[in-house]
Amino acid sequence: MIPHSPPQLVLLDISLTGMDGLDALKAIKSQYQIPVIFLTARRRELDEVLGLELGADDYITKPFDVDVLLAHIKAVLRRGETGSPKEIDPEQIDLGDLKIDPASHTATCAGQALDLSPREFDLLLALARKPEKVVPLNDLINQVWGAEFIGQPQVVYVHMRWLRQKMEQDPDHPKRILTVRGVGYKLVPNTEK
Repeated sequence: MIPHSPPQLVLLDISLTGMDGLDALKAIKSQYQIPVIFLTARRRELDEVLGLELGADDYITKPFDVDVLLAHIKAVLRRGETGSPKEIDPEQIDLGDLKIDPASHTATCAGQALDLSPREFDLLLALARKPEKVVPLNDLINQVWGAEFIGQPQVVYVHMRWLRQKMEQDPDHPKRILTVRGVGYKLVPNTEK
């Protein structure tokens, strides 16, 4: 699919002939560390969120202005030059029954390994670095997606919902990851033994 010397960035349309864009995105991300900008004419938020969840670095809804496309490309490439917006903390985080190892990119909750996407892991790590403190929505966007992110905050809400489904006994009534309306989110460690 990609030549021997991979490009700096891929523009990927969700509506490909013969292959779904989401499948193409999975194939690209499984083999290469290339930034991908998703192009979609579908107005459904699900397509955009799915694309971001599967590893797209940004998305643009068609039709779009060429200047907007160029701005998105420059922003994604700048993020790649400056490195990840989040610092890698080699220290393991131990919050009661929640254990996070940033170096190995793994987390366990109540003794069970959490199967987290990269974005879910980064969200959990951002919250775990400030346990019991509210982390504002904009701070989460900056830490997880980068300061250059040009998207909608709804992507955070969806990722948070997926994270809760993997961590909470009752995701509709969370006890670990709390929403502080109009501000952000707070991680409450479970210290019961």
